[in-house]
Amino acid sequence: MMRTWISKGWRPFLVLILLFIIWEVSIRVFEVPAWLMPPPSDIWAEGIASWPVFKGHLASTTTLTIAGFVIGCSIGIGTAVGLHLLPKVKEAIYPLMILSQNIPIIVLAPLLVIWFGFGLLPKIIVITLICFFPVAVSALDGFRQTNAEYILYMKMSGASKGQIFRKVEWPHALPSIFSGLKISATYSVMGAVISEWLGAQKGIGVYMTLASSSFRTDRVFVAIFMIMLLSLVFFGIILLLEKFMVKWNRKEDK
Repeated sequence: MMRTWISKGWRPFLVLILLFIIWEVSIRVFEVPAWLMPPPSDIWAEGIASWPVFKGHLASTTTLTIAGFVIGCSIGIGTAVGLHLLPKVKEAIYPLMILSQNIPIIVLAPLLVIWFGFGLLPKIIVITLICFFPVAVSALDGFRQTNAEYILYMKMSGASKGQIFRKVEWPHALPSIFSGLKISATYSVMGAVISEWLGAQKGIGVYMTLASSSFRTDRVFVAIFMIMLLSLVFFGIILLLEKFMVKWNRKEDK
């Protein structure tokens, strides 16, 4: 796996370096004001200079993200299992789940503040709502796509519905579940930042708001890059867990 990553991973890394070079040179050549678009070198310098302050905001966002991600994904997987085992309930609930995704979270957020105040609860709810849907839908698709011949064989062997689920449907759905987890892992950071805009004392969202209001564009970019990095870290952790738990599904790595 490591050799495959090294052989393929250098290309996007090289493109990224090239983009940073073009960005830096363009800013210098066209003399763009730093408050409008700072060069990467200024952003890097500001990131190092503001790290003593920024690390507190980063820790707050990370904690909030992990809490919301765990709760949202747990509810998503639990809901998917329940709907799969109760098909008639699924017929009634699943369309409502799809319909709920047409409500923008940024619009729902102020209502959560009105209902639950400015504490931790509305922030956790925002991240939970963002993480819930990808995991629930991916898990349901995984259960639905289980090989019918395996299920038939288990029924012929006298297996109960619970045994069929544990031994066939759940293992078969794991790759789909991890696909949903990877999507939710990246979205959860965005959800945490949005939730911090509702009103918080610490967090990357608070740092961005203060930086933009004072026209510190370099600090805004520091926050943006840290959000991207944090999303990649969470994505990588889920990817490693998938490699460890779904060992039988590695044909693409060979």
